[in-house]
Amino acid sequence: MSLISILSCKSEKKKVSKNIDAEEWISLFNGKDLSNWTIKFTGEDLNHNYKETFVVKDSMISIQYDNYETFNNKFAHIYYNTPYSYYKLKFDYRFTGEQTEGGSHWNVRNSGVMLHSQSAESNAYHQNFPVSVELQLLGGLKNNGERPTANVCTPGTAVVIGDTINYEHCISSNSKTYFGDQWVHAEAIVMGGESMTFIVEKDTVLSFKLPQIGATIPNKHYKGKNWKAWGMNPDTWKVKAGEIITEGYISLQAESHPIDFKNLKLLDLCGCKDLKAKNFKSYYAKNKPESCVY
Repeated sequence: MSLISILSCKSEKKKVSKNIDAEEWISLFNGKDLSNWTIKFTGEDLNHNYKETFVVKDSMISIQYDNYETFNNKFAHIYYNTPYSYYKLKFDYRFTGEQTEGGSHWNVRNSGVMLHSQSAESNAYHQNFPVSVELQLLGGLKNNGERPTANVCTPGTAVVIGDTINYEHCISSNSKTYFGDQWVHAEAIVMGGESMTFIVEKDTVLSFKLPQIGATIPNKHYKGKNWKAWGMNPDTWKVKAGEIITEGYISLQAESHPIDFKNLKLLDLCGCKDLKAKNFKSYYAKNKPESCVY
């Protein structure tokens, strides 16, 4: 399996609807089990749910650390098994309780949803984070300072803000700060390799374009850091530096603070754009002619 898929569109089969404006959202989580998801922990085999970190309860995917004595750098991600390119993603999340002993101070009320990610299978055994574009989720802290959510972080990647490539690892959104254990609604509009837009509680809080594989050696934009610290092999990726990422996997992050996810839904924006087809949809952004039904 390739590290980053380069197909223009790939999606699950959809039912044909006669209403060209009716949005056909896909539920990524069935509310019962982790079917169609793959787990990868740092230093563990695929689908080993280390200390039962990923728990299904009350129609949620709950990330819990009840069985841990210390975090011990057991970063983890759970990947939905289908890659996507052009789509809308929406979900609700909430942080709960206290951070697990041994987690880094920057991981208090910190998690994320990885977009355009490499596959679970292509992660190195001791890799902490997938090469991906992260919709970073942050919760407010007790000091009551501002701490926006739906920021973008870039493990092994880079994005363009305005007309300038930005190699800052995390770029803040303009969202408000959400304190406590409240549910927060977030959305992402992902337009292949063109752009991404993050939305929180109906407010657009961040937009950027041209997500791409980051440089592995220093240049005028990039000082050179993080690849080896995150367990990534830069030699694997150096030939891809600067390559626009057009699609990839979606994964939920586990990095020491308990968090719940629910209502995980996706609207595929790849589909048949032929008006004569039975499955034409007015909202498709990317044509997939092989999907047309007549």
